[in-house]
Amino acid sequence: MRFETPLLRGRLVRRWNRFLSEVALSDGTTVRAHCPNPGAMLGLTAPGTAVWVEPNDDPRRKLAYGWRLVELPGGHWAGIDTAVPNRVAGEALRAGAIPELAAYPSVRPEVKYGRQSRVDFLLSGPGLPDAYVEVKNVHLRRTGDWAEFPDCVTARGARHLDELGDMVAQGHRAVMLYLVQRTDCARFRLARDLDPAYGAAFDRARARGVEAICRDTAISPAGVRLRGALPLCP
Repeated sequence: MRFETPLLRGRLVRRWNRFLSEVALSDGTTVRAHCPNPGAMLGLTAPGTAVWVEPNDDPRRKLAYGWRLVELPGGHWAGIDTAVPNRVAGEALRAGAIPELAAYPSVRPEVKYGRQSRVDFLLSGPGLPDAYVEVKNVHLRRTGDWAEFPDCVTARGARHLDELGDMVAQGHRAVMLYLVQRTDCARFRLARDLDPAYGAAFDRARARGVEAICRDTAISPAGVRLRGALPLCP
């Protein structure tokens, strides 16, 4: 997945709220940028952090910039846009780049299911059970090389796990795909201390047959692409 327009480097002035940030660009101008992430973004919002924003001239958008990346120490990156994993996963699924799901020729996004929900992707193919795939953006790192999810309480995420379990009970496949948008992590686990209810929902889902896989990404100001599997240690 490539960004639509070249990103601009700047320094974070502040994150006003879940969806609004202020960034001082390298040319000396200060702009307001959409923050496409409703989570806590722990460790990524300190004033002065090096960030990259994407300009746009779309009159339908309220802000002319969107925050996309955080530049981390050691040449590493974190992607904060929660819409990017779906774009990356969609490209990978259609290209057959995720071995566990490569047999499915049909990939449909945003299909209604469950209790007034939409699954990120519904996969289907001749002679195969339908596969319901939910994608979660992972950008939290607190200790060592562990990527963690979630970074705050997510009742919606817990509901998705229960709904995936319902799909398995109906004879389908259900897969939770954790996509790590950090390049300084080598393994994945749940942040059970931040949201015990999500951890319990994950355990229920796994007991019902929901599959869980984790992939990392290559990130640069040019774009984000899927890389290999990360060990999942829930």
